[in-house]
Amino acid sequence: PWTENSFPGLLGNVTAGRIANRLDLGGSNMVVDAACASSLAAIRQGLMELSSGQADLVVSGGLDTFSDPFMYTCFSKTPALSPSGDVRPYDQSGDGTVLGEGIGVVILKRLDEARRDGDRIYAVIRSVGSSSDGKGTAIFAPSAEGQRRALLNTYENAGVDPGTVGLVEGHGTGTAVGDAVEVEALNGGFRDSPRAGQGQPWCALGSVKAQIGHTKAAAGAAGLIKAAMALHMKSLPPTAKVVNPLPSLVEAGSPFHLSTRLRPWISAGPRRAAVSAFGFGGSNFHCLLE
Repeated sequence: PWTENSFPGLLGNVTAGRIANRLDLGGSNMVVDAACASSLAAIRQGLMELSSGQADLVVSGGLDTFSDPFMYTCFSKTPALSPSGDVRPYDQSGDGTVLGEGIGVVILKRLDEARRDGDRIYAVIRSVGSSSDGKGTAIFAPSAEGQRRALLNTYENAGVDPGTVGLVEGHGTGTAVGDAVEVEALNGGFRDSPRAGQGQPWCALGSVKAQIGHTKAAAGAAGLIKAAMALHMKSLPPTAKVVNPLPSLVEAGSPFHLSTRLRPWISAGPRRAAVSAFGFGGSNFHCLLE
């Protein structure tokens, strides 16, 4: 039956409110919606709270447990679902995505205060860049130029050369169009680096969706946690299910390689990883970790 909790139970923002209530937090609480880029959008909002001094600790990330029949009907009409039921990001045989569910949460603090408090630090967020696709052709059609702008914003804001990035955890949903556009944007953004003139790939590319499916609003959190753990463990994780990489990844001059086995992460300088998340309607986010 309808109760006094039925109406707030229909409101997404109550999720954040209940977390603040149970943990007795006094700062801002909100739900951020940027479709499949929601996690990184929420984390970016949390960083702004920290940088402005409005908060000293932020609980942020993404959750998505909304895989009911209606959601499957929606995705089947885009069309984005894999007829084979398998996700193969950045592979020529990729025929679509598979829906997943997940909850991923991270704790954010200012670096000097985390060190002062003796916290275990998995990674440092150097920058989160964002962009919109602008005027495009369709709500489901991504824009390589729009995504490239998010990349450029990230590295310009951080003052970091993308040639120093050793791992990109991509959006990589396994759809033919989406993956091809993303690789085009990555190639374009990373080829601005002076390192691109050397002609050898230097950056590993992967997508956790090959293992857990597309968790939609939680996808960015999953990618961020994977990249942070790769930095923490000083290891480059393998990319699952890649047999025949997209031609744009193996062409001469591409900065990216797809590793099929776990490898130690050897680096002459700071280890850096990046995470991408893109949402329906042209919401693009790219996060740089160190």
